[in-house]
Amino acid sequence: QVQLVESGGGLVQTGGSLRLSCAASENIQSFSVMDWYRQTPGKQREMVAFITQGGSINYAASVKGRFTISRDSAKNTISLQMNSLKPEDSAVYLCHSLKAGIDYWGKGTLVTVSS
Repeated sequence: QVQLVESGGGLVQTGGSLRLSCAASENIQSFSVMDWYRQTPGKQREMVAFITQGGSINYAASVKGRFTISRDSAKNTISLQMNSLKPEDSAVYLCHSLKAGIDYWGKGTLVTVSS
């Protein structure tokens, strides 16, 4: 059973930065993809950024140029560097991975951006 644990959320002012991390319980190189989603009440869960096993990266249009996803295979972690944060970035950010056709989710970390 893969476990994913997010950290790094918090309260930040508009224009500020946060760095989220997701630690996996096993070798992340075995995952087809790892990504960050975010969820706010009453809205559909949104994919923010993903990185594939081969290293391909993509971002949601709303965060492109502000967020950067990265991977540290030695530490079995992925990170999300979030800059120029806006109030609309406030959400619970969840780490997700796909391995052998099975989805795994972390419990999330809360990001609040004050105006």
